[in-house]
Amino acid sequence: MEPLLGVLALVTLLSPSLACPSPCSCSTKKNGRLLAECAYRELRDVPRGLSPNVTILTLSANRLGRLGRSSLAEVPELQSLWLGYNHISFVEPGTFAALPHLKNLDLSHNRLAEFPWQDLRNLSALQILKLSNNRLGALPGGALAGLRELRSLWLNDNELTTLARGTFEALPALAQLQLFHNPFNCSCKLFWLKEWAHSTSVVLSRAGSTLCAAPARLRGRAVTELPGSLCVAPSAQLTYLSSPAKAGPRDGLTLSLHCSVAGSPPPEIRWQIRTAAGRVDIHGPTVARDGGTKASGQQRFLAFKNGTMAIPDFGKEDEGTYTCVAVNDVGTRDVSVSVALSGSELPAEELPRDDPQAIPGGHSCAKGDQPDPSAMGEKLLIVYHVPREVRSAAGNREFRLGILPVVLGMLLW
Repeated sequence: MEPLLGVLALVTLLSPSLACPSPCSCSTKKNGRLLAECAYRELRDVPRGLSPNVTILTLSANRLGRLGRSSLAEVPELQSLWLGYNHISFVEPGTFAALPHLKNLDLSHNRLAEFPWQDLRNLSALQILKLSNNRLGALPGGALAGLRELRSLWLNDNELTTLARGTFEALPALAQLQLFHNPFNCSCKLFWLKEWAHSTSVVLSRAGSTLCAAPARLRGRAVTELPGSLCVAPSAQLTYLSSPAKAGPRDGLTLSLHCSVAGSPPPEIRWQIRTAAGRVDIHGPTVARDGGTKASGQQRFLAFKNGTMAIPDFGKEDEGTYTCVAVNDVGTRDVSVSVALSGSELPAEELPRDDPQAIPGGHSCAKGDQPDPSAMGEKLLIVYHVPREVRSAAGNREFRLGILPVVLGMLLW
């Protein structure tokens, strides 16, 4: 009987559940979880020889400088990992991805300028993430997607200057967020954070210390108290110049549209053109200040800096939908017209004239929203006649500012 007891005692002693490296102390908690306590040991590396059954690993207040992919390979069952108050400046991608049961991760008070955000995709059970008091300068858009159990997120005392729109919207369980003591640039790209903070049930800890560092006029102002007048979503109004087309469709019609926009910051104007030949996207003007077309621009479609779009020698192949898109850091607004050539074989379509809602202070849609179908107004045909002598002088559809119809010239700068 005694030899049998001795063998059992030896097996128990050598059991992996009790394996513990010499710098650490290990114990079993009342809930059955195995704790490896390795804090305050002046460790420069994660100790080897940890039991694979360890669920709580404390490595706080050591001298760890980096974490490699193999650093935590021995403890795949980890649920809590405490690494705060070290010197960690680098974490190899994949280090945390092999810990699918992780619920608590503390990397606060380290020297991280970058973080392997992609590892978080495997940490669907994560509830607490502490990255405060590091040197993080960016949080990529979508970095936190999939963390549906995350309740507490600490990002305070870093070097964050902005955050992508919707950063926290994919966190349904989030209850506490810390962002204070970051040098936020309170441009309109960050204005969404103010609106989110006022509409969410998430507690923004020390919101009064979540301040703007730039621009100078807003320095020291709470991000949650940004003046609404500084950031206004775009409005857009599409108008046209109308004159009778006295000549036939082959005698030089010019389609001319003008897109008036408003908003803060001033919106950028883009054009989307859909014809039977396909789609053309124009970002910015294609006509230079001297009247010449830019080398990289669409010479067929003349887009001017002031929002005017002209298509000289407009033909049936140019029939289609022309959309003006106004874009700024707050949102987007678009307004369209469908154009058919007068005198073509098919009868002219009825065309939208203006968007009565697209006026300063009117309806606008945030990024991703659909245009309001109720915004369609009176429908008219939009065509312009180019005198024969002007068309001949231009030659081969290569127009310059000085030879566009006078009525277009009046719309320019």
